[in-house]
Amino acid sequence: MTSIHSIQYLRALAACAVVFFHVSEQFGGPFDVGAAGVDIFFVISGFIMWVTTAGRPADPWRFMSRRITRIVPLYWIVTLLTAAGVLIKPQFFYGHFLSAANFAGSLFFVPVLQDDALHPVVIQGWTLCYEMMFYVVFSLVLFLGERWRFGVLVGALVAIVVLHFAFPPGRARAFTDPVVLEFAAGVVVGRWWLQGARLPFGAALAMAGAGFLMLAASPLVEADMPRVLCWGLPATLIVASAVFAEQARPFRPAALPSFLGDASYSIYLWHVVVGVLTTGVVLRIGLPVVFQPATILVGTIAFSAVLYLVVEKPLVALLHPQRPKGVVKTRSAAAAGAAE
Repeated sequence: MTSIHSIQYLRALAACAVVFFHVSEQFGGPFDVGAAGVDIFFVISGFIMWVTTAGRPADPWRFMSRRITRIVPLYWIVTLLTAAGVLIKPQFFYGHFLSAANFAGSLFFVPVLQDDALHPVVIQGWTLCYEMMFYVVFSLVLFLGERWRFGVLVGALVAIVVLHFAFPPGRARAFTDPVVLEFAAGVVVGRWWLQGARLPFGAALAMAGAGFLMLAASPLVEADMPRVLCWGLPATLIVASAVFAEQARPFRPAALPSFLGDASYSIYLWHVVVGVLTTGVVLRIGLPVVFQPATILVGTIAFSAVLYLVVEKPLVALLHPQRPKGVVKTRSAAAAGAAE
């Protein structure tokens, strides 16, 4: 299998859900569950990192360097532009916190804390702090023999979460949040998938339905329920159901969701800055209030996707030149589907 199309679809869904969440929040809407797109991203990350490295020669240095060059350059660009926006029009960037310490910390994924949570200049960039921590742990595990990697990796992620309950409030406690278990869940799903586990198509659809129903019902759950249970568990069910359903019944991908999956990292990173610009345009032209949320939502996703073509894609091509077409690719995932 050279491509996992369902992963691309879920990446598109997750990115658009997060944009929907922020637009809903902007207008006082009820779509808080859209933030669970982040949890789907975390599970996908664990799945993809395991699937694309299992059964291949281990090269921890190359793995980490590729993760850095894939994630960091675009993040730094968005951080710089967000900081400039906060300085020029701070009233348009409500909730953002810019200081010299937070700017430097954000660039290196150790931002300041607000309410015991990571709060980088690019506010949605808190997720990348956990991603980079996961990549560091994963790269260290690659130094081990392959038969040890799964147990040590999952054990290390569980141990990190156990430490959360021993640390006092601060960065160490923030970085050991139980949300880290969502990466472990993705790794487990990836291992099962590679080992040839099977799930009937109907059962996979039922699992997906259960996951989405759990997300829909999450606003009814007590607010103090851990995120990893409230959103991480259904996110795991959704990702697992998608890859096993595709395994049971492969399909030809549609162009739009596949493209949005490719563009999901750009959509996620750019959408707050782009949303500010889109909101300004909507207000300037005097669009009736009833049309503003949908217009801002569609405009933000569309413009962020354009920035994928204009900024991210050329940047990736520069930093990750394509190998000759004759080179046999990994059996697990296409390059587009493997990149976070």
